[in-house]
Amino acid sequence: MARTAPSPESAPASSPLQASVYRLRHLSARTEEAYVGWIRRFILFHHKRHPRDMGSAEINGFLTHLAVNGQVSASTQNQAFSASLFLYQKVLEVEPGLIEGVIRVKRPERLPLILMREEVRAVLGRLDGVPRLVALLLYGAGLRILDALRLRIQDVDFARMELLFRHGKGGKDRRTMLPAAARGELLAQLDRVGSLWEKDRADRVAVLLPDALDVKYPQARFEWMWYYVFPARQRGIDPRDGQRKRHHLHETVVQRAISQAARLARISKHVTPHVFRHAFATHLLEDGYDIRTIQKLLGQASVETTMIYTHVLNRGGRGVRSPLDGFG
Repeated sequence: MARTAPSPESAPASSPLQASVYRLRHLSARTEEAYVGWIRRFILFHHKRHPRDMGSAEINGFLTHLAVNGQVSASTQNQAFSASLFLYQKVLEVEPGLIEGVIRVKRPERLPLILMREEVRAVLGRLDGVPRLVALLLYGAGLRILDALRLRIQDVDFARMELLFRHGKGGKDRRTMLPAAARGELLAQLDRVGSLWEKDRADRVAVLLPDALDVKYPQARFEWMWYYVFPARQRGIDPRDGQRKRHHLHETVVQRAISQAARLARISKHVTPHVFRHAFATHLLEDGYDIRTIQKLLGQASVETTMIYTHVLNRGGRGVRSPLDGFG
């Protein structure tokens, strides 16, 4: 009979050793949280045996359980696999052995959901404030939601009309356009944020910095250039040092606003912030822009990933005009 993994809520918290290794390897806070969760589930699945007493066979059994009994997605199983390898190779500094024979979840080929231009306009028209400005950047520059929310003041170049993204997906930096239509609202946002920064600086409340920059440059955490374009409304606790700091706006604020706007616009599609990124790519293709240019703007490593948008154009399966349509 297949074993059922115990609830992760009953697992012990991660050790200081694990936490220090995560910080040393410069994992993002989200990746750290996810890895700790998977390691706890792995240990609980094997009845709290110490990882040093286990190896490839136990990893195999856990990953297979996730596929067969947990019915998780391919990306979820891959994340659990990466967390297990990190535990052994980086935390325990041992090789778990050859991991083979795992029942792998097949990644389904799905076409992205695309909003028509009229639908984009309808949703944007029912947004206001910061969620509207974020949505303008998502659609106008093809951003992921965290790309937009992690923007720092220094990442916005009004002279060149560019946005810079540091340590994006895959740890890469990239530049893309700053939509002219968003310029005025973005300048107004920086004016509003300026007063919040002044108050934080007076109270000696730091902004959250990536990696160990606050150690290397102690004053950077109070500087305007490092302040978030979209700061959180409330100060929060940095889990790394327990100090109260200013983080960026949480993505759920934007997600809820966009979902509500789509309902008000009576759009019968599951509209999320990421849908605007899909619309950006598809509408540029419709306008005749080269797919490799769009690939670079999206920050995708392979043009094959970008090619998926050619399947959803209203010009045939691959954006090709049928010879039949040329008949008089």
